[in-house]
Amino acid sequence: MKLANRLARVKPSPSLAAAARAAALAAQGKDIISLTTGEPDFDTPQHIKDAAVRAIGQGITKYTAVEGTAALRQAICAKFERDNSLSYAPDQVIVGVGVKQVIYNALLATIDPGDEVIIPAPYWVSYPDMVALADGTPVCVPCDQGAGFKLTPAQLEAAITPRTRWLILNSPSNPSGATYSAAELGALAGVLLRHPQVWVMADDIYEHLRYGAERFATIAQVEPALMDRTLTMNGVSKAYCMTGWRIGYGAGPRELIRAMTMVQSQSITSTPAMCQAAAVEALNGPQEFIATLVARFKERRDAAAGILSQAPELTCPLPDGAFYLYPSCAAWIGRRTPAGAVLASDGDVVDYLVDSVGVAAVPGAAFGLSPHFRITYAIATERLLEACRRIRMAGDRLS
Repeated sequence: MKLANRLARVKPSPSLAAAARAAALAAQGKDIISLTTGEPDFDTPQHIKDAAVRAIGQGITKYTAVEGTAALRQAICAKFERDNSLSYAPDQVIVGVGVKQVIYNALLATIDPGDEVIIPAPYWVSYPDMVALADGTPVCVPCDQGAGFKLTPAQLEAAITPRTRWLILNSPSNPSGATYSAAELGALAGVLLRHPQVWVMADDIYEHLRYGAERFATIAQVEPALMDRTLTMNGVSKAYCMTGWRIGYGAGPRELIRAMTMVQSQSITSTPAMCQAAAVEALNGPQEFIATLVARFKERRDAAAGILSQAPELTCPLPDGAFYLYPSCAAWIGRRTPAGAVLASDGDVVDYLVDSVGVAAVPGAAFGLSPHFRITYAIATERLLEACRRIRMAGDRLS
């Protein structure tokens, strides 16, 4: 069989590969603590599960409209109005199998060979590969720790060319947890207003998982003049602990949503009806548990970062959102392990951690910015803190 040439431009998901390796080692009987997967360890709230059961009992088990049920799209519009002061109509909304598919629909609908997509690094591992699969060119812009892992207006201006079609903004960010303020988004919007060919994908999936007092902002809210050039995306996976339900959504200009709906009609047809019913309950139902979830994650963040900050020469910034830590291991590069191996990259660092102390992480190279590694604190607190103690111990052993 001859495989398509486009496959040569992409690679398997590094985070999923790290999780698979951790699982394989655990299956061999090794004591492995996996800090690789971006998934809340808390159960889906009962009222949301009950809504899905009711839907099944009522026979809501058939195909739905390609773009999603009317009830869910109305709930999404209400969410955007309530949380973000954004006014969308139901025909400006599409529901997909996670935000990942919403992004992919948009890229397939708008990208021609050679078109460029600006992606600030560190980035979610799938962004560049999805652009490549759509025959586009990812333009990755390094945003280092000194800049708070955020894109600056000057960097954005320098990255834009006549072939630029999209800017992808993920705030709070996976992997760094960096969160753009309204003022920072306004400064980026000022650049974008000068380049009308550039549209924005605002990936807000971690919107509710924030730890500061500042109100969340998204770019179409900050600069209404960009609303007709913005695809604002969110979902129920993270804040509602519903990763396996696979419901993401996007809202934007009608022409774009129609094009994305056409793409979706020839791929998945529609998302599962009972999962959409559960998402309606998630968005419309009680929201108080989110504050409890955020408080638990904040406690873990602070405790884990406190332990890692004691590791020799490991720098661990405190993130504003999401549920990841992204420590810099720059000072470990060139150091020697007890077995005599030299750590030449952050890939070597994560291999050393899993082999020597049984902690699985994802290297910063997977996110486009080295030398770092990403760990999640969306696991049981006891295991998380034990993993951080092991990382500190691994650092103590380097020479």
